[in-house]
Amino acid sequence: MNAYISNKKIMLKKILLITPPYHCGVLESAGTWMPLGMVYVAGSLQNAGYEVKIYDAMSKYHTFDDIRSQINDYCPDAVGTAAYTSSLYDAISVLKIAKEVNPDTITFLGGIHPTFCWEDILRKDGKIVDYVIRGEAEITTIELFDRIFKGEDPDVHGIAYSRDGKIICTKERPLVTDLDVLPTAWNLIEWKDYSFKTKKNSTLAVVSSSRGCTQRCTFCSQRLFWRQKWRARSPLNFVDELEYLNRTYGVDVAMIADETPTYDRERWETILDLLIERNLDLELLMETRVDDILRDKDIMHKYVKAGILHIYVGAESASQATLDRYKKNLKIEESKQAIDLINNAGIVSETSFVLGMPDETPESIDAALKLAQYYNPDLAFFLAIAPWPYSDIYKELAPFVEEFDYSKYNLIEPIVKPINMTREELNKHLLRAFREFYMDKLSTIEEMSEFKKNYMIDVTRLLINDSYLSNQMKGEMPAKVKQLIEKYLGDIKGLKKNEGSKIEVLTAR
Repeated sequence: MNAYISNKKIMLKKILLITPPYHCGVLESAGTWMPLGMVYVAGSLQNAGYEVKIYDAMSKYHTFDDIRSQINDYCPDAVGTAAYTSSLYDAISVLKIAKEVNPDTITFLGGIHPTFCWEDILRKDGKIVDYVIRGEAEITTIELFDRIFKGEDPDVHGIAYSRDGKIICTKERPLVTDLDVLPTAWNLIEWKDYSFKTKKNSTLAVVSSSRGCTQRCTFCSQRLFWRQKWRARSPLNFVDELEYLNRTYGVDVAMIADETPTYDRERWETILDLLIERNLDLELLMETRVDDILRDKDIMHKYVKAGILHIYVGAESASQATLDRYKKNLKIEESKQAIDLINNAGIVSETSFVLGMPDETPESIDAALKLAQYYNPDLAFFLAIAPWPYSDIYKELAPFVEEFDYSKYNLIEPIVKPINMTREELNKHLLRAFREFYMDKLSTIEEMSEFKKNYMIDVTRLLINDSYLSNQMKGEMPAKVKQLIEKYLGDIKGLKKNEGSKIEVLTAR
């Protein structure tokens, strides 16, 4: 038994992990993604002798009434959930239901937002949230419940809680040093719920080969959560897990959740070599940094042979001054070079632009659109900056924040009001940039490889039917694009044909 698993087994205690049923139509339009953090926490709890269940209410599109029924039926001793900023309110609602079902149920809350905003949460909802788990939760949850169920003082490292009107925050827990030893509860996953929508009948896993990022991007939450450090699993340990998922559960698509899986060139190339050697029926989705792609230009063929299907790199801005302001450590021309390398390898390329700073104008958004067209990724997204209340950039943006409803901090709905635009105008220009980029991209679909053509057809269908854009995008569609959509897609749910060359993209819900 390794150092991260308790030797003091406590049997028959039941812990229910529930995802908050939050939806905003971004990532979920492309696939159904499992809660990887809960897979790790559940794995550690299982190994420590607890009975654990993962209930992914989000992926199932279940309601709060469904959640109440699940809690009633399972009768857990403890209920836990996790939250990022936009899902916080739904996470609190889940724990509130647990307390309503049984006031003696122990409730706990983890994730990025609670890690930094524990004091605000406990001040407002201390009667609902018994414990906030700060940072990595695998070891903390075991130690916490071992003590609670033995009637001992719960003051383990890495938590915050409220007692007798006083908010208590314990010492910060050190980061896990050996990621290879952390167990995962793949046996608790309902695999039928998870698929990558551009691949029919696929089974999708979310995996992690490393944790952390050493960069200093001021708008980012991940580097703060991981304390600007990077730790990695060994190549063999990670590839063994991919093979296990492929052979045991039929996983044929896996998203690598790491911010920078490629950080260590030698380690990453070993991973690629192992994947090539094992020749798994498995495709990989990933994100990484522009400079790592440039570094790896001589081994892009290995990316392809290893099954890398889709790579996201963050371009973020059309302005070098804004990139420097974001502390992105990136030059504009480098993004073009990296995306060209991805495209030339035949891999699907994706990037995004984080817009909506106080000095944003229609002209600067036009510049981002033109730069996106110059970069020529297969997919580009124009996002509204969300000033996480704990981020480095928050102080700069705070005077311009107009929206304080955290559920809207999802990179879609503008939170910050630019000096020269209303938030409604900003939203209109962001949607216009996306529409113009995508219409231009679709006009070249017949020039694409067969693989990318089919991929873009599937993506178009998903964006029209299932994404946040289906509710908001309207406007002129070039006649050529209209003809191509009708040729490849036929009748699409949510497409309303009008006279001339107009097609309105409307919600079907």
